[in-house]
Amino acid sequence: MSEWWTYRPSDLLMFSPRTYHRLFELINAELWPLQIVAIAAGLAVVWLVWRGAGGRVVAALLAAAWIFVGWAYHFERYATIHTAAPYYAAGFAIQALLLVWCSVRRDGLGFDSRPAPMIRWSGWVLVAAGVVLYPLLAPLLGRPWTQAEIFGVAPDPTAVATLGVLLLAKGRVALFVALPLLWCAITALTLWTVDAPEAAVPASALVLGAAMALGRWRAQQILN
Repeated sequence: MSEWWTYRPSDLLMFSPRTYHRLFELINAELWPLQIVAIAAGLAVVWLVWRGAGGRVVAALLAAAWIFVGWAYHFERYATIHTAAPYYAAGFAIQALLLVWCSVRRDGLGFDSRPAPMIRWSGWVLVAAGVVLYPLLAPLLGRPWTQAEIFGVAPDPTAVATLGVLLLAKGRVALFVALPLLWCAITALTLWTVDAPEAAVPASALVLGAAMALGRWRAQQILN
């Protein structure tokens, strides 16, 4: 029996890149045409955040996306190839509950009309990546459209877009960005382990999101 320190991350995974990407093809086929609703919800989030209005609606839409992905993707499908998937589903459910709480509390989820330029641009880059870029990754990387990852259906675009929205929100967001950042770290490691080139996207989102969230926290500490 090999010693534990001889194991590599790839030894802990039980699937190949083909199996992983095939999972999205299967879920897209099973859920069609729900993807149209998911894309519409993502665009609604973009529009509302751009207007700086409807914070409670935005939080509710994000919560619905997280709970649906946790159940339909992680618990129902990813669990068939990854033993940790039920724990991921629980994490997505917790994030959904946090967003529900955010949507019903008195001040809701507001948006800062004049955030620091770097934070503003970083937030919008992440929102665009989650809603617009992710569905294009499959064909750009030589895979069929049927394997596209869509906000509200797949976990990575949902987490990245949510991270961007929260960076654009007012107030303290540390409680709300922790799980999206954690998922970016987990999925970046998973994709890197199976040699998937799109690992660079969640890895970049992790670095950018963590840096901007830390910058916001430090600015708030100075103001206080």
